[in-house]
Amino acid sequence: MTNTAVITGGAGGMGLATAKLLGADHRVVIADLSQERLDAAVAELTSDGIEARSAVCDITDRASVEKLLDHAGSGGHHVRALVHAAGVSPQMGSADLVARVNGTGTVHVTRAFLARAGEGDVLVNVASVAGHQLPRILLPIGAFRLAETDPAGFERAIVRRARVGGRKLHSGIAYGISKAFVLWYTRSQAVAFGKRGARIVSVSPGSFDTAMGRLEADHGAADLLKVSAIKRFGKPEEIAAVLAFCAGTAPGYLTGVDILVDGGTQAGTEFKKRPGVTN
Repeated sequence: MTNTAVITGGAGGMGLATAKLLGADHRVVIADLSQERLDAAVAELTSDGIEARSAVCDITDRASVEKLLDHAGSGGHHVRALVHAAGVSPQMGSADLVARVNGTGTVHVTRAFLARAGEGDVLVNVASVAGHQLPRILLPIGAFRLAETDPAGFERAIVRRARVGGRKLHSGIAYGISKAFVLWYTRSQAVAFGKRGARIVSVSPGSFDTAMGRLEADHGAADLLKVSAIKRFGKPEEIAAVLAFCAGTAPGYLTGVDILVDGGTQAGTEFKKRPGVTN
């Protein structure tokens, strides 16, 4: 039986960088929406000596997620780790799309993996520093509880709450809410995973030099560097190192928590106005 690591959003950016690290001791299956991008990524991984396969997957479709995990585990392989890096940013679509992909998509991936999880298995959900930045009063926590039973109602609640910022900020606030949901949902599933001997954690990147990060550079991502402790965009390899560690076997007691990898953005924001502190 070969241990397999599945990476959604694995055709580029932090997903591909994570696949390269996990490929050192796992068979890797990367998933994305574009077969062309997947083919290029598999070729790159293979050239590095990594056993890699691919599958087109739409995370907003539960059947597509189930098919991905069935494919990854076929032929006697065991899906030991899943890094869920697929998602959309505010500039990639409407608030509705953001809620569906980042919110409901995470539910589909989590529930499908949990049904198959066993001793030593792990799911790593990629959240965002944005999920830490919204005031709690803006978070529709009650609607979060609908995510599994009434996904349409859950998505509508995110979209409605995001309107508080007006049309210009609609997708951006929906993004923050959707990532706050990922944080909340990951914590909420820790006990269920623990009963199966498995783990679930989330990782929250800050501003990273990926295609998605560059797309958001002029829409707030670059502004975060003004208050961050490290005045640059993070490298894909730097977030991949954290994702791969969380997905590994060493941190066996790490579950139900979020790891913030933001170059000190939150720390800089918290202390920027305090006397005696210079950013």
